Amino acid sequence: MKKITAVFSALLLVTIASSNAFSQTSAVDLVITNANVRTMVSGHPAARSIAILSNKIIAVGSDADTKPLIGPKTKIIDAKGKLVIPGFNDAHVHFLEVGLQLSSVDLRDAKTPAEFVERIKNFAAKLPKGRWILGGKWDHENWTPNALPTAAMIDAVTPNNPVFIDRLDGHMALANSLAMNLAKVDKATKDVEGGEIVRDASGNPTGVLKDAAMNYIGRVIPDSSFEQKLEAAQAATDYAASLGVTSVQDMSAGTDVGVYQELLRRGTLKTRVYGCSPLSDYTRWKNTGIHHAFGDAMLRVGCLKGYSDGSLGSTTAWFFEPYRDAPNTSGLASDEIPKMPEIVAAADKAGLQIMIHAIGDRANATVLDNFDKAAQVNGTSDRRFRIEHAQHLRIEDLKRFGPMKVIASMQPFHIIDDGRWAWKRIDEKRLKGTYAFRTLLDSGAVLAFGSDSPVAPLNPLFGVYAAVTRRTLDDKNPRGWIPEQKISVEETVRAFTSGSAYAEFQEKVKGTIEVGKLADFVILSDDIFNIDPVKIRDVKVLTTVIDGRIVYEARP
Repeated sequence: MKKITAVFSALLLVTIASSNAFSQTSAVDLVITNANVRTMVSGHPAARSIAILSNKIIAVGSDADTKPLIGPKTKIIDAKGKLVIPGFNDAHVHFLEVGLQLSSVDLRDAKTPAEFVERIKNFAAKLPKGRWILGGKWDHENWTPNALPTAAMIDAVTPNNPVFIDRLDGHMALANSLAMNLAKVDKATKDVEGGEIVRDASGNPTGVLKDAAMNYIGRVIPDSSFEQKLEAAQAATDYAASLGVTSVQDMSAGTDVGVYQELLRRGTLKTRVYGCSPLSDYTRWKNTGIHHAFGDAMLRVGCLKGYSDGSLGSTTAWFFEPYRDAPNTSGLASDEIPKMPEIVAAADKAGLQIMIHAIGDRANATVLDNFDKAAQVNGTSDRRFRIEHAQHLRIEDLKRFGPMKVIASMQPFHIIDDGRWAWKRIDEKRLKGTYAFRTLLDSGAVLAFGSDSPVAPLNPLFGVYAAVTRRTLDDKNPRGWIPEQKISVEETVRAFTSGSAYAEFQEKVKGTIEVGKLADFVILSDDIFNIDPVKIRDVKVLTTVIDGRIVYEARP
């Protein structure tokens, strides 16, 4: 500890000497004392105190190191020995949807079709006539049997409200008959490339639409107003602060970046946002001349999100071989696949960052091929291609991430959720490459962890628990599902902090607790590095600091 303190003291002296704005008589704004600080800095992992001036960390070391910096107006937080780590950076989230879902019907844990219907009935009873019912996040895998819901199940309880509620993975949704009538979806409606209308034995739509077919209903749903989006964004940023999430990479920000800009103008944005647009918008962004990670530390743009397939739960993830429980299909290639090589190469040449959703093994292999071709055409650069989810990989493709410098942007909670039923969909050979954290890390890949919220809970501590234990939600895998792919708490926290920062070109300004970096960190109720890993899911956030400001404090 003496060596660590000396190093940090030396860094402090350098920082003070080089700053014209700071003199020996000045005082810092905030000091954390008596803390168990895990800096996540290689070689200097521990400290006891942190000092912040404005929005930057200017000292990390012992309480003695920071004491001379305390003045009459300095706020002091006695951490009482609690763990302090860098703020969590969610590398894959749909942030506005998080806020919207907070005020929508919650169907995620409905255990039976009857409970599913009852929740919709109770929610609809509170709404004015004509108001759409959206969100939901239902999961038919909770039911026995695991049959998909139908419009007939909910029509009687939603006679006055159109419904389009999505499965938790967002790759299929259920419409009631009123919604299908508004969208003119009937027996004569044709399937579309990259999508499917689920039909009964007579060819009539059941109400479930998958992937690209969901656009039939989506196009008749009224857009949310700017004020409604502001409310959703505020709810999302407040909620994120309570969970220790200080940065998010919003996969579906699109043209709603102005919503975050308005919150920033008002001074109520509590989360750093990297807002991505659809891959199909690459021409618009290319013409602006903007490159990746354009903006300031609070709000940036320049990333493009594309799709190569759907999801395992919807049987639309794209595999080389058919599904075990649906042998008539190997999934669906996205409608973006035919033009993806051309678009990826053009967007990469324009200096934009490309992130492609891939679940199935064929989808992942195809995206890696497209990335490889683009790199060959455009030459060497710090492009940081990303595969979002990287869920089911062939062994030969697992080994490509490191050498190709492709970031594996993954969401650990999906392990313990999908692990309850994934064995029904794909065989043991394919399961070996499922959420293969250990193999990816050992092959030199960078892991960037996120939640995929509202598909999964936003709470990053659930993600840490999942990556470390791999215990499925049904507790049928107490030693872990595919346990050879477990990683340590430290490796997981790095993926949620410095790994995620690297994934958005921000590793030089955040992701670790060290002098000169942004003052983003959280205080936790327990030491997740030393407690029983099973108890990590119960750990709470006590305090969240972003940009040097305390944005959340738990009630005593």
